[in-house]
Amino acid sequence: MSFSKFLRGTALAAAALALLAGQAMAANWRGWNIHPDGYPNTIALESFAKQVTDKTKGAITAQVYNNGVLGAQPDAIEQLRNGALDFANFNLGPMGEFVPEVNVLSLPFLFTGVDQMHKVMDGPIGQKFSDAMSKKGIIALAWYDSGARSFYNNKKPIMEPSDLDGMKIRVMNNQLYVDMVDDMGGNATPMAYGEVFQALKTGVIDGAENNYPSFESSKHFEVAKYYSLTQHLILPECVCISKASWDKLTPDEQAIVRQAAIDSAMEQRKLWAARETKSREMVEKAGIKINKVTDKAAFQKKMEPVYQGFYKNYPDLKALVEEIKATPAN
Repeated sequence: MSFSKFLRGTALAAAALALLAGQAMAANWRGWNIHPDGYPNTIALESFAKQVTDKTKGAITAQVYNNGVLGAQPDAIEQLRNGALDFANFNLGPMGEFVPEVNVLSLPFLFTGVDQMHKVMDGPIGQKFSDAMSKKGIIALAWYDSGARSFYNNKKPIMEPSDLDGMKIRVMNNQLYVDMVDDMGGNATPMAYGEVFQALKTGVIDGAENNYPSFESSKHFEVAKYYSLTQHLILPECVCISKASWDKLTPDEQAIVRQAAIDSAMEQRKLWAARETKSREMVEKAGIKINKVTDKAAFQKKMEPVYQGFYKNYPDLKALVEEIKATPAN
């Protein structure tokens, strides 16, 4: 073999090895999502995945797994922390069990409205929550909307706290929600989201609490005919990345992923607003009895022990609560 042929062969072999190395380094990202196809969060998270895949030119191939098929949210949070999952859309309620600072966002009647929540989360306060989450292995890149949560049940309208007396109410897995319902007179029952429909249908629980789109898309309105606008919780959600996955990215890739998350959040908020209106119309047509709560102050007063208990457990977070409450909506 001539020396020139040897060089050409060596060059081709090196190129092939480089190509294989590049292919080996390509990341296949798995994303967790609890919602069904067509839901605002699902559409936005799939847009995020597509933008990441396209903008990184295949260096990252991101795929979303919907309907909670990769596990319940507490399990998915743990999987994200240890790198078994790469990204997710999480409600920040159950996140408090892993990141205590995030429990601030689960305090009832914390925000005056959705606009104020957006202002808080898109600013320096939101960055404080992201910093706290990063210490636990989760990077929060942007914040989704999840509207206001209200009580629904299969027995009667909830007009005042005493109407909850003795009712078994499903809550997310967070002690704050247990305390919230118990202090209103109900019997809080932590339960996985996917189990709620059957539990309502069979009478294991009497009711639950959630926003309009979840109430409608989960079909809970088929087994709970009363929806009462307590609007006791306004919980942001996150587009979250595993720190293990994040740390493997180049600075350019991190910029792409962060921008994709922000773009998806802007899309999700628009879709959410439209879906809230549509979902309310759908459940009204199905005969759901929706009632306004005229005296929210009575519910808020019942939450004083919840706040005092929170401050006792997390005295350093009282200033953060006060900072949020002092933030104007505009």
